[in-house]
Amino acid sequence: MTVAPADQAPETSPPQAPPAPVRWRPGSLEVLTVLLVVVVLLRGQLVRLFTSPAMATWATVFVSIVVQAIPFLVLGVAISALIAVFVPPSFFARALPSRPVLAVPVAGICGVVLPGCECGSVPIAGGLVRRGVTPAAAFAFLLSAPAINPVVLVATAVAFPGRPEMVFARFAASAVTAIVMGWLWLRFGRSEWLRSPSRPDLGGLSKWSAFLASARHDVVHAGGFLVVGGLTAATMNVTIPQHWLSAVAGHEVIAVLALAVLAVLLSICSEADAFVAASLSQFSLTARLAFLVVGPMIDLKLFALQAGTFGRRFAIRFAPATFVVAIAVSVVTGLLLLGGA
Repeated sequence: MTVAPADQAPETSPPQAPPAPVRWRPGSLEVLTVLLVVVVLLRGQLVRLFTSPAMATWATVFVSIVVQAIPFLVLGVAISALIAVFVPPSFFARALPSRPVLAVPVAGICGVVLPGCECGSVPIAGGLVRRGVTPAAAFAFLLSAPAINPVVLVATAVAFPGRPEMVFARFAASAVTAIVMGWLWLRFGRSEWLRSPSRPDLGGLSKWSAFLASARHDVVHAGGFLVVGGLTAATMNVTIPQHWLSAVAGHEVIAVLALAVLAVLLSICSEADAFVAASLSQFSLTARLAFLVVGPMIDLKLFALQAGTFGRRFAIRFAPATFVVAIAVSVVTGLLLLGGA
C-alpha cells in the first residue's frame, strides 16, 4: 500500500462559483396584462385609428386570416397530438418504404387524404419528424397536404367551372413540387439546419392527459406564429396598389412572378385561394396556377409557422427553394396541361 508523504497537502475541491442570479423574464401572462392595460388606456385613440378605410381593411384581413386558419390549425394540432400519443413509432416504419427516396413520393401523395389547410399541416409534419419519419418525407407531406386534398380540389373545380384542366394542373403541379422538394432536402439538407420540434415531457401521464398536454403546447406555440404571420400579411395586403395588378398582367413572365409573390403576401387559406385566383381574370391560367401552387406551400404565415416549428435556419433555406421550385413546376405544368394560356 502506497502512503502519501507527510508534507503533501490533501487534495481540495476547487471553490464553488456562486450561483448566477436568477433574472426575471416576463412571461406570456405579463405581456398580455400590459397589452390589455395599454389598450384600455388608449381606447379612444385606437377607435379613431380603426375608423380609417386602410386600417379597417387591415383589421378585416388580419381577423379573416386568423379566424379561417385557427380551426384548421387546431385540427392539425389534434392530429399531431394523436400521432404523438396513440400511434406507435413502428407504424411509420411499416407505412412508409424503408428507402427514403421512395418514402418521399409516398408521403407526398398521402397528402390527398387530409382535408385540412397549410396551418394544420405544419404541426402534423412536426409530429411526424418527432416520431422518427424521415424529414424529407415529412416535408413532402407538409407541402402536398394543403394543395391536393379533396376539399381544395373541389373548391378549385367550383371556382373554375367548365375548366377541369385547372383541377388536374393544380393537383399535378402541387404533387410534383412537394416530391421534388422532399428529394432536394434528402440530397442537400443538413441536420444542423433543422431544429427538432419541441415537445413537453409526457412521461408518467395517462394517454388522454398526454394528448391534452401535447395539444395545448402546440396550439400556444404555433398559434403565436400564426398571429405574427397574419399581422404581416394584413400589412402587406393593404400596401399593394391594386392598379399594379393590371399593369403587369400583360407580360407573361412578370405576371407569373407577380402572382407568385402576391400569393406569398396575401397568405390566403388554400380552401379559399381558388376563388381569389378565379377573380384575377386579367391574368393567364398559367399565372393563376402559379398563384394556386405557391400559396399553400409558402406564404408569410407559413414561413412564421415553419420557423417556429423547425427553426429559423430551416425556414430561411426551405422557403426560398420551395418558392423557386413551385414557380418552375407551375410554368411547365401550365405549358403541358393549360397550353400556356
